[in-house]
Amino acid sequence: MANAFTFSTKRKEITGHNHQQHDEAILLPGLPDQIAQLCLSFINPSLLYSSSNSIEFFNFDPISPTWHLLPPPPPLHHVLLHHPSFISRNFPIQSVSVSHNLILLAATTHNFAPALSHPLIFNPLSKTWSFGPPLSTPRRWCAAGAVRGTVYVASGIGSHFSNDTACSLEKWDHDHQGEWKRKSSLLKNGRFSREAIDAVGWRGKLYTVHVKAKEGMAYNVDKDEWEEMPEGMLRGWKGPVAAMDEDVMYLVDEAKGALRKYDHEKDLWEEIMESERLKGAQHVAGGGGKLCVVCGGNGIVVVDVVASPEKLWVLDMPMGFEALIVHIFPRMTRPDFDFPVLPSTYME
Repeated sequence: MANAFTFSTKRKEITGHNHQQHDEAILLPGLPDQIAQLCLSFINPSLLYSSSNSIEFFNFDPISPTWHLLPPPPPLHHVLLHHPSFISRNFPIQSVSVSHNLILLAATTHNFAPALSHPLIFNPLSKTWSFGPPLSTPRRWCAAGAVRGTVYVASGIGSHFSNDTACSLEKWDHDHQGEWKRKSSLLKNGRFSREAIDAVGWRGKLYTVHVKAKEGMAYNVDKDEWEEMPEGMLRGWKGPVAAMDEDVMYLVDEAKGALRKYDHEKDLWEEIMESERLKGAQHVAGGGGKLCVVCGGNGIVVVDVVASPEKLWVLDMPMGFEALIVHIFPRMTRPDFDFPVLPSTYME
């Protein structure tokens, strides 16, 4: 397995000393639980839970097997991951992998503004962070992806909502160190500015899908045109998708926990396997014949799609951390910087 790069957040909850105390705990002494819950609903959730929004970047070496903490990036200007006023919503850091580099493209600050004015790039070979050229319009809640070594961002929101930004698309050719260029092709409306979307590069096109709204479009990079997606592809797009080498698309049905592969000739998603561990999938990355799936828990689900039959196991996260997103790169040499090395175990 190649190296898995992930960035994670450390979270803590105030809990009882043991399960028995937790089960028997009284919410508010002297009040029935139903009334106590009603009273507590008026209290800011940040006062009920102790949490840390700190972000760490890790590299997993499958040979050791150990997690290595990467050098910290430049300050990310108070990046917001969770907010007590939006309990059901996460504020993601949007990223892509291009030419074996990790590129951070968009995030949200504590005052709901774009956090990144420039792409932030990590090079695994030099083990260093650097900045890319400035975005013409820094964004958050956009569609971000890559095709053939070129990075694309579309739609989203800048410092404030603008229909011009919500309908726009710009690209950056990372391999040739170019500047961001705004493309002439425009979205018909700003419908993709409501969610952060992992745009999937596949066979010369960039697919952007709003899963919950069942809306999707494909951008043809050669023609500089937005096109309708194949009907079967969009209908079956029910969770995160990854394109292995931009050639084979895999999908994880977040509700059923089913792993599927797209058949472009039949325009349908063929089921490969189903597992309880895949339910609630939030993000998937593909490379080297493996899929890594983030499902919101403490581990990363790994599926070997080349093996017959397919193999699935869970990769433990460093203690106290949960994965936000993962990328797959060729194996790095052992880090020569002085950062903690954390052991991990596989769960077959």
